Formats: sequence, C-alpha cells, structure tokens
Amino acid sequence: MDTAGVIDLAQKALLVTMLISLPLLGVALGVGLLVGIFQAATSINEMTLSFIPKLVLIGVTLAIFGGWQINTMVEFTRSVFERIPTLFN
Repeated sequence: MDTAGVIDLAQKALLVTMLISLPLLGVALGVGLLVGIFQAATSINEMTLSFIPKLVLIGVTLAIFGGWQINTMVEFTRSVFERIPTLFN
C-alpha cells in the first residue's frame, strides 16, 4: 500500500467519524449552552442540572439519527473490505 492510499483511507475514516459524531455533539453542545444561559440568568449553580436534558435529548437524537449512523459505518466498512485485495499490489 502506498502513501497516497494510506492518506486517502485515513481521510475517509476521519470524515466518517466527524459525520457520525456531529449530530450527538451538536445536540450536547446546544443543550449545554441553553442550560448554561438559563443557569446564568437565574443564578442557579447546580452542576447536575444539564445532565438530564442532555441525556434525554441525546437519546432522542440517537433514535432519529441512529439508523443513518449505522448505515454510514457499514458502508465505510464495506468499502474498506473491498479495498483489501488491492492493498498489496
């Protein structure tokens, strides 16, 4: 396997990782920001306040995007396995 092939495979792996994690991280960031603004506005300094909304909304996000995430991972894995015979030519 040449250097260009390794770089291409690593680039695709990082892209798939970013695409799969984007919905969950985006929801966690948004909920954390909203709860932080709420805590600053009301002077409630409870550290565990953001845990339950994040947990619930990440669960909802997984229910919505979970199928797409698994399909994306399966497609990437298939493409990697299809490249195996051509790796050492």
